[in-house]
Amino acid sequence: MLALAYKRILLKISGEALAGRQEYGLSTEVIDFVAGEVKAVHALGVQIAMVVGGGNIFRGVEGSARGMDRASADYMGMLATVINGLALQAGLEKVGVDTRVQSAIEMRAVAEPFIRRRALRHLEKGRVVIFAGGTGNPYFTTDTTAALRAMEIGADVVVKATKVDGVYTADPKTDPTATKFDELTYIEVLSRRLKVMDSTAISLCMDNRFPIVVFNLHERGRLRQLVCGERVGTLVRGG
Repeated sequence: MLALAYKRILLKISGEALAGRQEYGLSTEVIDFVAGEVKAVHALGVQIAMVVGGGNIFRGVEGSARGMDRASADYMGMLATVINGLALQAGLEKVGVDTRVQSAIEMRAVAEPFIRRRALRHLEKGRVVIFAGGTGNPYFTTDTTAALRAMEIGADVVVKATKVDGVYTADPKTDPTATKFDELTYIEVLSRRLKVMDSTAISLCMDNRFPIVVFNLHERGRLRQLVCGERVGTLVRGG
């Protein structure tokens, strides 16, 4: 039997990633790709929960910057994450992966309310659980949601999917001298202001000594390599 480095993971995907090459909305090509990658890992027996952002539809911070009330803007962003969660559910169930969407904002006609014990039961039954609606509170990002939910369900790691293969000293797309970190401590992330996750999420993980792996989901097979223990992306943990 294949040895697994992680048996229960929390996969964080940004809303922007689901837009693909588009500036706005959902790319069915990206959703199908993500579904295939998740299915391959699910087939190994890994229990998978997911948190999805909503930036491809609406970002609360941007709405606030344009003069909108911040709390109202954040609630709109949370609703956008539910749309993305339902899209991921459709993509996963299309490839035969049983899935449940749980929302921190109750909307029982389309998603279950977030109930920790029910989420755990779904995972134990082999279902992928998608956590939508953020934390249900304004002023918190979906990065913080990912860290919080990962701890609530007893995951082994937060796996953050990005468009690059780890954390760099600068943006590798614009700075050819940027170098990649194989491993970082939480303090290094905070002091260097590296864009791993927001500071609240990093602090939460640091306080609970919870590991984070940042990797490129768009490279086929990377998620499978990660759960099987291969060095993928950048690992963030205590010093």
